[in-house]
Amino acid sequence: MAIRTIVTMGDEMLTKKCRPVTEFNQRLHDLLDDLKDTLAQAQGVGLAAPQVGILRRAVVVINDEDEVIELVNPEIIFSEGEQTGPEGCLSVPGKCGMVTRPDHVRVRAQDRYGNWFETEGTELTARCFCHELEHLDGHLYVEHIDHFLTEEELADYYRQQGYELEEESES
Repeated sequence: MAIRTIVTMGDEMLTKKCRPVTEFNQRLHDLLDDLKDTLAQAQGVGLAAPQVGILRRAVVVINDEDEVIELVNPEIIFSEGEQTGPEGCLSVPGKCGMVTRPDHVRVRAQDRYGNWFETEGTELTARCFCHELEHLDGHLYVEHIDHFLTEEELADYYRQQGYELEEESES
């Protein structure tokens, strides 16, 4: 379909509450397809309609099995546990901060045809569900952080988690 421009922090579009989707038509299908294409181009794991300038309750998320999940009018119906880790956003390019989120989340949503379903995820998928659904209510992850991480802080975090960083693996 089309690659849309991702709006960035400072754009008032990101502070507005989205309206529910009421018409499950070609226009919605085009939006969902564009969200998927834009997400793939940006190499992210989730994208919400307000991030491309559309105030509708629609998001796409890539789960831990690399499947794209389309969520229309989503709501979190269950969450448990806790995880804290670095989080970034396509609307806040080049920055990240430490955010605490639930470790397990279940979401109820509609598909592109209006059918209700439930899906759930843990770890990164749970984090992504929470992050993208916050966009629908005009919130950004930066509201949860006390500062943006420096490159050194981020590298230290990943080392502590047992990840081998590219610079280290090349030496």
